[in-house]
Amino acid sequence: MGMIGCGWQGGSNLNAFLNNPSTQVVAVCDLDAKHLAAAAETVNRYYKNQDCKLYHDYRELLARTDIDAVMIATPDHWHALPVIEAARRGKDIYGEKPLGRTIAEQQVMVKAVQKHQRIWQTGSWQRSERHFHYAAEIVRNGLIGKLKRVEVGLPGGHADFANTKDKITVIQPPKELDYEFWSGPSEKLPYVEARIHKNWRWNYNTGGGQLLDWVGHHCDIAHWGMDCDHSGPLEIEGQGEFPAKDAIWNTCTKYRLTAKYPNEVEMIIAGGHADIRDGTKWIGTDGWVWVSRGNALEISNPEWADRRRLPDDLRKVRLYESQDHFGNFLQSVRSRKPTITSVEIAHHSAIPGHLGLIAMLTGRKIKWDSRREVILEDAGASQLLTRDYRRPWNLS
Repeated sequence: MGMIGCGWQGGSNLNAFLNNPSTQVVAVCDLDAKHLAAAAETVNRYYKNQDCKLYHDYRELLARTDIDAVMIATPDHWHALPVIEAARRGKDIYGEKPLGRTIAEQQVMVKAVQKHQRIWQTGSWQRSERHFHYAAEIVRNGLIGKLKRVEVGLPGGHADFANTKDKITVIQPPKELDYEFWSGPSEKLPYVEARIHKNWRWNYNTGGGQLLDWVGHHCDIAHWGMDCDHSGPLEIEGQGEFPAKDAIWNTCTKYRLTAKYPNEVEMIIAGGHADIRDGTKWIGTDGWVWVSRGNALEISNPEWADRRRLPDDLRKVRLYESQDHFGNFLQSVRSRKPTITSVEIAHHSAIPGHLGLIAMLTGRKIKWDSRREVILEDAGASQLLTRDYRRPWNLS
């Protein structure tokens, strides 16, 4: 395997793959020389040698014919291009959520993975946690009756992951970071430390805020229980609170989206609203289920509250099972069977977040054709499905 993007999340993923004896990490790539050196040191220390190769340009790593698979943990604005190139080069891919910075990027990524018949795993690891699996199976097997409403609680505000919120002065990029390359297809803004490593997610030039950072987790689980892994909403509307467009951190800090799904199911996606609890809650005609991180699970029917698996006679629908998200990817690389979070699943899990952001930015209800994947009757909103790429980069 090769590792592309070795900072915060990439470093965590690197350690997970190193600790799996069925694979070997042979190369690392990053645009920050400090991240790159640290990742190489981690690999060499683990194998007790100096064999790990270092790359500045992801395309050079992907050109190696001896690499079977890659992990890609770049910022959101750098998801699409490495993935498309990796698929073209015949590499299987472990990629992070959300799938892309825009829906148009995601559509091209899905086509590339499908065209080249690549194995894909998304870092939506909650599907490999037993209590999330159990909660979704309860819903899919009709134990809460007909599904009526789904509540998806995400974080609000901004989290200063890098302790740089006060470092907002325009300065020269540090010598260890190739800021031109890092800016890539997005606009090259003046260098400000507060919107680079870890905190890039709080500026729409490079990330999607809390909504897009988390929709690939809790909305992903919501779709699993709703049987919407390959479909989506019919319409969505919402309101949000935004900083000034030219703020260092300009992503939405408080938001509430209402989406209509087939069969008269309503989904609420909210961040910063106390009435919508963090995690995923499905509400049916005969009960409800709520699930979140930290093994948190609550069920209206106490008969099922202490279990972690349904009795076999009630499991008419048996969802894909995985107890090791990274291991599941490696198993699929060998078997060529789909992973638990395929590229198509990642695509559809993120779409409500992207459409919700478009609804808030336009102030209009968005009507969505989930089969053709187009916005209906709104040319202005449709333009926000994509965005311009800075030369020389292009989405193809």
